[in-house]
Amino acid sequence: MALPPVLQNLRLPVIGSPLFIISGPELVIAQCKAGIVGSFPALNARPGPILHEWLDRITTELAEHDAKHPDRPSAPFAVNQIVHKSNDRLDHDVEACVKFKVPLVITSLGARVEVNEAIHSYGGVVMHDVIDTWFARKALEKGADGLIAVCAGAGGHAGRLSPFALIQEIREFFDGPLALSGSIANGGAIAAALAMGADLAYMGSAFIACDEANAVEGYKDAIVQYGAEDIVYSNLFTGVHGNYLKPSIVAAGLDADNLPESDPSKMNFGSGGNTKSKAWKDIWGCGQGIGAIKRRGPVGDYVDQLEREYEAAVAKLNQPRVWGKVKVSG
Repeated sequence: MALPPVLQNLRLPVIGSPLFIISGPELVIAQCKAGIVGSFPALNARPGPILHEWLDRITTELAEHDAKHPDRPSAPFAVNQIVHKSNDRLDHDVEACVKFKVPLVITSLGARVEVNEAIHSYGGVVMHDVIDTWFARKALEKGADGLIAVCAGAGGHAGRLSPFALIQEIREFFDGPLALSGSIANGGAIAAALAMGADLAYMGSAFIACDEANAVEGYKDAIVQYGAEDIVYSNLFTGVHGNYLKPSIVAAGLDADNLPESDPSKMNFGSGGNTKSKAWKDIWGCGQGIGAIKRRGPVGDYVDQLEREYEAAVAKLNQPRVWGKVKVSG
């Protein structure tokens, strides 16, 4: 099945994943101008009316860029909606997406028919993130156009399954748009995601180190400094399992090696200042792929690097290989 038009003709098959607190207009606009999908969580725009300001700014600046650079137009942008029942802003935020005709909406922590229908009303596309095939089937039943397989090693809320396992199982019953999340931080990993059967790579943690990201300096430095062994998988902070930088947990006065389990029924992603959302300011979400990030810098430079690495990986895959005594072509 071909990708919907909104996801065709990207410079690279990449969606910059929505990063809580970190993704704002500056990062999204930079990602889109660089030729990849930029996204942000609707709940990053606080209070609610700020979301309209952000959407107006993003659509205006990208339109201006396209008018000046018809030879290299910007990629589309996406808004992430938390569909969990605790999100008391959902109706408001979906209405804003409809008003501004947001090209791509990413839904998380639940799937609702009425949300999908609202986005479809103007021709928008909905992709839902899932951690296993049960959630994947449910999302499709409720009208999602595509899926995001959130696998082991992904930053923030992450699943436990290997990408090899989850991608192949999803492809047994779904041939539509499929993105892969989990430790993707260089161009070779993008190529690997496509080789496994995904259409797009879903990348987040690496962009935290970019100049345009709304992250504190220590957080950006940590992305460059640490690696996979410094990541802790826990549900303590939001009620949903996710990956976090161990040094930030220790700095918060917690024993990172002996974190208690949280009650999933207490998770809360609502609009107002609860303790769990505040925890994200001090406990830094991060995926296992950060070992590939060696420097800080602007989004444009990083996407340039990804393109070079991706093209090199594809060229390598297309070279004739010799396995044992049998010569085969890629």
